[in-house]
Amino acid sequence: MNAAVIGAGGWGTALARVLDECGHKVTLWSRREEFAKLLRDTRENTFYLPGILLSSSIEFTHAVDALSGNDLYVFALPSQETQSVVRSLSEHISHSNAIYVSASKGIELKTLKRVTEVISDALGVDKSQTVALSGPSHAEEVALNVPTAIVAASEDHATAREVQKAFFRPYFRVYSSSDVVGVELAGALKNVIAICAGITDTAGFGDNTKAALMTRGLAEMRRLGIALGAEEHTFSGLAGLGDLVATCGSKHSRNRFVGEQIGNGRKLPDILNEMKMIAEGVSTTESAKSLAELHKIEMPIVQETFKILFENKDPRQATNDLMTRDLKSERW
Repeated sequence: MNAAVIGAGGWGTALARVLDECGHKVTLWSRREEFAKLLRDTRENTFYLPGILLSSSIEFTHAVDALSGNDLYVFALPSQETQSVVRSLSEHISHSNAIYVSASKGIELKTLKRVTEVISDALGVDKSQTVALSGPSHAEEVALNVPTAIVAASEDHATAREVQKAFFRPYFRVYSSSDVVGVELAGALKNVIAICAGITDTAGFGDNTKAALMTRGLAEMRRLGIALGAEEHTFSGLAGLGDLVATCGSKHSRNRFVGEQIGNGRKLPDILNEMKMIAEGVSTTESAKSLAELHKIEMPIVQETFKILFENKDPRQATNDLMTRDLKSERW
């Protein structure tokens, strides 16, 4: 296939490398012309994936004309910027036979739409042409060929299967799914819980606390997902439980890092100003809170996380308020 990856961050670069190793003709597009030139000259993404040599067969570009006529488009962009970038490129990439893959994990704040919905609307293509690619997959490990398993989800099973086959490598196993809603919501919402996991690691809590947080966080993810049409079992799979475990425990997790800094007493604006990559869980906390209120779904961990991030609530007080809520059955 002719494949174009839109977004030259760590994840976009790692996915371009996988597609290249699968034998596809790959173009990696950067929003910054000077960064595309640096990639061409050095064959290394020194900013996001230092030390990983990139094949000479990958084309690095900032030119929009180079994006025309591909069979597969992979969008590895911050979720809040996806709509503007896709719209700016739409006349070069929108056609009836292509497949459009979202590799982002977020929920658009303005519209509360999932990223495949954003892509479909921006390009004017049918949702059956879009695929959500998600699961426990840190770019730093994928680029080193560390065994990884993820999910490709589409409303059209044949489309999901095409993406499954396009990305398959001995170190990169792809499962197919028809539950786009569940796969995308799980991938986005677990980042909120990962922020909380980081807080537990530095605010003086223990393993018991983190286990309770992850378990009850997963229950909230599932509750909202089912209300929005997702399948319950998706949250027990790679896109749900799998990604939650990886993100809450990994040194690579940007969202967990934000939580660690919050637990150390730092304020969110100062943390974000120093980060060179996006922590999607920050904006997703806002989106998730809005969705929960809109659909009248009780998500106390999300609510308290919002108060910690945006209202400067003390994490210990938030934890106490969660622990002293009215007693309930575990399944409700």
